[in-house]
Amino acid sequence: MIRFREAERSDVPAIVALLSDDALGATREGETLVPYYAAFDRIAAEGGNAVIVGDDDGRVIATYQLTFITGLSLRATRRAQIESVRVAAPMRGQGIGAAMFADAEARARAAGCKLMQLTMNSERRDARRFYEGLGFIASHTGFKRQI
Repeated sequence: MIRFREAERSDVPAIVALLSDDALGATREGETLVPYYAAFDRIAAEGGNAVIVGDDDGRVIATYQLTFITGLSLRATRRAQIESVRVAAPMRGQGIGAAMFADAEARARAAGCKLMQLTMNSERRDARRFYEGLGFIASHTGFKRQI
């Protein structure tokens, strides 16, 4: 059973491995974990910003970052920004991504958000179909969906 929880510092190597495990990530993620630990510490210290992992019996198999943004536009709508979405390659196609987004939406609603948004690399055609299947709309450079 997969449980979504806030990442711990000890999860950083597994998260970086997930970020690196595709054609795009393999070219842009680094080998040393030092900057990732520093970034994780900054994220952990910020309010409204968290890295979430999908934990399958102690093994990290999915991750995303969720940041809450309070703004004035759209009648002061609070937004949930989702980034760094990854599911371990052998686990894809099993509904984990949909469960991950349900978790993100529940967290966003609990934080008072009315809009979920994300951006993705345009080369990720499968990801685009996945996001659109969840109801996201390519309304801007990124994707947004009313919640």
